[in-house]
Amino acid sequence: MIYFDNAASSWPKPPQVIDAVREALEDSGANPGRSGHRLARKAAGHVYEARKRLARFIGAEKEERVVFTANATEALNTAINGVLKQGDHVVTTVLEHNSMLRPLYLLKKKGVDVSIVSCDASGKIRPDQIEHHIKLNTKLVALTHASNVTGTIQPIAAIAEIARRRGVLLLVDAAQTAGAYPLDVSALGIDMLAMTGHKAFSGPQGTGALYVSPGTALLPLKVGGTGSFSELEQQPEGFPDYLESGTLNGPGLAGLAAALEFLEETGLNEIMEHEQLLLSRLVTMLRNIEGVIVYGHQAGVSHVPVVSFNIHNCDPAEVSFALDRIYDMAVRPGLHCAPLAHKALATYPQGTVRASLSYFNTLVEVDNFIEAIEQITHDL
Repeated sequence: MIYFDNAASSWPKPPQVIDAVREALEDSGANPGRSGHRLARKAAGHVYEARKRLARFIGAEKEERVVFTANATEALNTAINGVLKQGDHVVTTVLEHNSMLRPLYLLKKKGVDVSIVSCDASGKIRPDQIEHHIKLNTKLVALTHASNVTGTIQPIAAIAEIARRRGVLLLVDAAQTAGAYPLDVSALGIDMLAMTGHKAFSGPQGTGALYVSPGTALLPLKVGGTGSFSELEQQPEGFPDYLESGTLNGPGLAGLAAALEFLEETGLNEIMEHEQLLLSRLVTMLRNIEGVIVYGHQAGVSHVPVVSFNIHNCDPAEVSFALDRIYDMAVRPGLHCAPLAHKALATYPQGTVRASLSYFNTLVEVDNFIEAIEQITHDL
């Protein structure tokens, strides 16, 4: 199969990731942080290694401020519900995934004021529009680092400067950029960063993290066993335990640590260079096919390797079905859990066909994909 659905979940995984998960299950399947015997210590070591490597990758000065979650959705819910209360105001954008929008919609029913900023034709948010919507009671600016529909990378540095100057917290959804694009939370001044392990990091599903900057106060999404200060009635206040109740996905985090090691050894620059080569070829060749519309990709705008397109007025699901059944190619059709983005692009309600690439894809695969699209376009 030619797998172009990496924005949903990356595949294949590096062999060492699979080995690390298997070895963790076989050799250290105990509960990390809950006992003192050697299996528990070994399991805790996997968690520590993943936390250390992830903190280093995102430029976090304090490893303990990286809190593990099941995915980016849980990380976003932890951040949003942890800082917003009735009477607060939050600024977000039309490009957001439902993992961002639905928690905000729920809080809106509970008295939180929500402003949604639109994007331009390239799928980019203007920082001045963010600032325009900030009010006296604005508590949070919450937005994606890169759209999962167009792949457009947002000007986070400029938005972070605005948030810092206006005394507003900044939450960034890095589900599409963590592992695919440089991140430095300390240099940028990001207060909270939500990540997932199973996309560009090439780690296992069921792994994610929330970075919380020192000094950022929030309530925990859940409380319970932490393996520490068991005599206390309340949640321990120290990080990461404050936000990490319950048994962690030890085997998954062992795999994430191995994925981060692979990323470090390979080099993010090499990965980005290869993915951008694939992306450029794919976008250029798609635009050369009569009847194909590519959304959001404009000169001078940076993107992660995600492309949304349509063929004539064909249902994206029919195109995806043909690619899967006839050509053995995997893409994702529809709204991609980002309905407001599709409304902004005028692709609602049918959505688009989304092709998303990874380091493990090849130019030959891109060429074969283009041949399939040309044939489908001709047949339809």
